[in-house]
Amino acid sequence: MAASTVNDSTMVSLGKFKVGGYAYWAPAGTALPTNASTALSSAFKLLGYLSEDGLTITTDTDTTEVKDANGQTVMKVITSYAESYQFSMLEVLRVEAAKLRYNEDAVTGSDKSMTIKHQMPSDNGFVLVFEIAMTGNVKDRLVIGNGTRAEFGDRQVHAGDAQVYDVTVSANDMGNGVTAIEYIGVAASASESSVNAEALTGKVVDQVNAEETAEPAEETPAAE
Repeated sequence: MAASTVNDSTMVSLGKFKVGGYAYWAPAGTALPTNASTALSSAFKLLGYLSEDGLTITTDTDTTEVKDANGQTVMKVITSYAESYQFSMLEVLRVEAAKLRYNEDAVTGSDKSMTIKHQMPSDNGFVLVFEIAMTGNVKDRLVIGNGTRAEFGDRQVHAGDAQVYDVTVSANDMGNGVTAIEYIGVAASASESSVNAEALTGKVVDQVNAEETAEPAEETPAAE
């Protein structure tokens, strides 16, 4: 598709998340997704709802200035680059959310029935994936291939607000200086979705002639 040569409002997007599940994690070394649409493998575990503040991506850079004999800057270069991802998990009764916050080996049990040992955070790496639903039926899959726990927010326990696990994850080098990979793609069209749905209900569509038939039903013996 040729690049647009005029301003286009359809290129503007909000930052909503995919309905039904949008934050996942997996152990270090798990094969990473390579597009926006292929289903995640069973190694990725759902972290549940995030708070209304969503996801905050922070970029940190250091720069070095080179000055001449008169004190004028003649060169300014970036000498370091880092990204971090901050989010608050609402489902504090979900075992996977507790494991991300307190370490895998600090949590035993299952959802709503677990034991959590509060201890020194682990620096073990892991994979994070966020599924974002951009405006115009466009999918955005954000992959952090080498994340580690970096910071933790306060956990408040009172009747006025929901408890959260507030975590900041450092996005470390995935190779060649890459900290994260974002895959953006248009979701399946309505017609494609309709075809898939019809296939599941026993209808067969001839894609060449656009003719619709039905799968033959089992014969019912005639009454004697």
